[in-house]
Amino acid sequence: MSVLLPSQPTAPDPRRWWALAVIALTQLVVVLDATIVNVALPQAQLELELSDTERQWVITAYVLAFGALLLLGGRVADYWGRKRSYMVGMLGFGAASVWGGLAQSGTELIAARGLQGVFAALLAPAALALLTVTFPAGRERGTAFAVFGTVAGTGAAVGLALGGVLTEFADWRWCLLVNIVFAVVGLVGALLFVSESRVEGDNRYDIWGTLTV
Repeated sequence: MSVLLPSQPTAPDPRRWWALAVIALTQLVVVLDATIVNVALPQAQLELELSDTERQWVITAYVLAFGALLLLGGRVADYWGRKRSYMVGMLGFGAASVWGGLAQSGTELIAARGLQGVFAALLAPAALALLTVTFPAGRERGTAFAVFGTVAGTGAAVGLALGGVLTEFADWRWCLLVNIVFAVVGLVGALLFVSESRVEGDNRYDIWGTLTV
């Protein structure tokens, strides 16, 4: 007569704290970019000859695209693959930042900021989902979410401070080009420390709902 032994708990991923650092960095980038260009806008307006309306759209394009596509981005990440979505989001975000940093007109800058928002809407929910599956339960999960929340809460202030430093000692364009550093670190970190996960089942996307949002 065979005896059923209790299943052994799965050992936690030894790379989980490095993964947390990478995911927290992502959240910092997403929040930081909502404010980092604020200080640089007067210089950008003079150099690119932006109207006051165009200057406002440099901020609005990012926030509008990010907020409107956030729900769809989460759905895509769950079914397409969270790590894959994270890496595509980070790569696209970095490319859009380069475009914005090299923009020669207000139209280019606004379009680049909107594209940043699109990829941020894929990046942010993928990062949060990765955090959830990396720390599924227990005290470590509370610690991980505390770190994630702290980074999210301070990101706006960091963006203003960093934007001021870059504008003062370099050029307003570096408020966008600095994202290249974050993108490279995020991509390398994801390759080394983050595991893929996805949800099985119905993977339809609510396009009409997205358009309504």
